[in-house]
Amino acid sequence: MDALSMSNRLETKGIRPSVQRLEIYEYLLQHRTHPTVDEIFEALHSKIPTLSKTTIYNTLSLFVEKGLAMIVSIDEKNQRYDACTEPHTHFRCHCCGRVFDFPFPRALNVELPANFVVKQSDVFLHGICENCH
Repeated sequence: MDALSMSNRLETKGIRPSVQRLEIYEYLLQHRTHPTVDEIFEALHSKIPTLSKTTIYNTLSLFVEKGLAMIVSIDEKNQRYDACTEPHTHFRCHCCGRVFDFPFPRALNVELPANFVVKQSDVFLHGICENCH
């Protein structure tokens, strides 16, 4: 996605497209690795020396609030972030720590009592990936 498209997407969600916000959003879109704040900081700090972890936290919180990103809480130690907000499953490898995306299981049938409304569904799988196996 080019800078103009990213800028338009942010504006559509009511977010002012600053340089830092555009860089963070671009990083999320290009690196589907479910990065942590520390990983984003390490990747972007040399490009934007004034960038702080606080700015990254605040930006990601705003993206989550506006539906441009989601928090992936599959890692016990860190919050990870994902620019893909469509329903899907996450798998975390216990050996290498990588997090993979898989299609959301169609067979997940949960019957809820009346007046329960699902706002978000998270399916987390843990195991060993094919590279580590």
